[in-house]
Amino acid sequence: MAKLTNKMISNRLGFKWYCAAGVMVSALSAGVMAANAPSFDCTKVNAGSIEDMVCKDAGLNQLDNQLAKVYSQALEKAKNEQPPTLKAMQRGWVKGRNECWKSDDKHACIESSYQTRIAELQAQYRLVDMTGPVFYACDGNPANEVVVTYFKTEPATLIAEHGDSTSLMFVQPSGSGAKYQGRNESLWEHQGEAKVVWGYEAPEMTCKLVTK
Repeated sequence: MAKLTNKMISNRLGFKWYCAAGVMVSALSAGVMAANAPSFDCTKVNAGSIEDMVCKDAGLNQLDNQLAKVYSQALEKAKNEQPPTLKAMQRGWVKGRNECWKSDDKHACIESSYQTRIAELQAQYRLVDMTGPVFYACDGNPANEVVVTYFKTEPATLIAEHGDSTSLMFVQPSGSGAKYQGRNESLWEHQGEAKVVWGYEAPEMTCKLVTK
């Protein structure tokens, strides 16, 4: 009788341990799934969509969560911004990212879209370390000034100001110096001199570093 009782106790303890282990494994699995999930609900995306690709790729998951964090920081900086454009710009970015379905290399397109948007927000809202402002006088005219601030983003960025307009530019491959390209502007700096194009089909300016 004692042996039977001991066996029953042992079976019960074994069953409890099995249940506890099962709960622990389930919890760990849920934690891993959560860690590998993007910032949006993957149960609500269409199969085969760009968002579905993000849901199924660990690297894109990470980029999506990084963007969500940076966007939240930018929202905090932009809470008094007038007019409030950040949310509309972000919705526009989402639409642009989803256009990657047209790309021959969808993964590379999505990855680049995230990296560019993260760097853009970090620079525009001063969320990373920066160097500057640096002043350049162009074409021998001190009044013809370009003011540049460099940001430690990935990829590297700068924001240039010329007259009453600004341009966000991204670093480009270059054989020498540092070359940056914006929408219709470019800056190629080498040894204290910069070649600057400001505007579509605008003439190139030669700009010298000014110490202030």
